[in-house]
Amino acid sequence: MIRPTRRQLTLGAAALLLGVNAQAKKPRRFEVTRTDEEWRQLLSPEQYAVLRKEGTERPGSSPLNREKRHGVFHCAGCDLPLFSSETKYESGTGWPSFWKPLDNAIGTSEDRSFFMTRTEVHCRRCGGHLGHVFNDGPRPTGLRYCMNGAAMTFKPAEEGASDF
Repeated sequence: MIRPTRRQLTLGAAALLLGVNAQAKKPRRFEVTRTDEEWRQLLSPEQYAVLRKEGTERPGSSPLNREKRHGVFHCAGCDLPLFSSETKYESGTGWPSFWKPLDNAIGTSEDRSFFMTRTEVHCRRCGGHLGHVFNDGPRPTGLRYCMNGAAMTFKPAEEGASDF
């Protein structure tokens, strides 16, 4: 009888865990589509890593986390308006947080990465990864849309105008 080595057992257990945790994403169609090379040319390396590869920026690293002006946060990939500054709040997490997206701005899907289940938020027009939504936000929705600043741009409102 051949006995597996400790290394073989460890690698086998890791492969099993990763296989159980892996999420097979179904391809989706979006209004704005580009090739991977086109996305790389359009976006900064950090924007590409977040929007197209579902990365996460370091907490506290985005200038949008400190943005206090009236205006609208847009998708950095396709310029779709996503969130009004009127729904932005300081969550203490280090990422821009909102309690409500604009109508018809986002889509969600189940994210089973890192051995947990979360709700991933993406741009409904280009499919770019924005962040996650959690049930620990303020009233009136009780939701916290925890977004990557690298996934968004900010357009200030014209003086005297409302956000959206």
